[in-house]
Amino acid sequence: MPAPQPVREVEFEVLGKDAPKGTLKDDPFIALIAKLMDSVFVIPGTNIRFGLDPIIGLIPALGTTASSFVSIVLIGLSARRGVPKIVLTRMAVNVLINAAMDAVPILGDALSIFFRSNARNYELLQKHAGTSRASTKGDWLFLAGLIAALFVVIGLIILGWVALFQLITLPWRN
Repeated sequence: MPAPQPVREVEFEVLGKDAPKGTLKDDPFIALIAKLMDSVFVIPGTNIRFGLDPIIGLIPALGTTASSFVSIVLIGLSARRGVPKIVLTRMAVNVLINAAMDAVPILGDALSIFFRSNARNYELLQKHAGTSRASTKGDWLFLAGLIAALFVVIGLIILGWVALFQLITLPWRN
């Protein structure tokens, strides 16, 4: 009869909000996904980098949804790393801006190459993970500015639709 194998202890490490700050700021999984989505490829002969985000965005109806879902998962993982709520809001706004650009076929995907919401969000994670600090005045000013810009863009879109409608219906008014 063979001798029984000795019992081995297994250690687990769980990183939560109370973990050392250095371990929270560097998440290789989030870094990998951000790189895959925003900067894994290079346009030959240039320094312009892009990732899967603009390529996935070319798929009608599903592309923007799929790339936004990946970004939202990354925001959720950032929340588990102790990123303050106002910074998470800023991350979400980055994803919304990217999704809004992707709504414009082809041109939006080209603009997505330069906006890189996932890379921006990873930088925010590195800067704010584990801080659990109160929101700063700068955070709130940034958010207020984005909301104001959003209202301006929505207003311009509505104005553009009204002008287009008037141009289309102009021949039938006479």
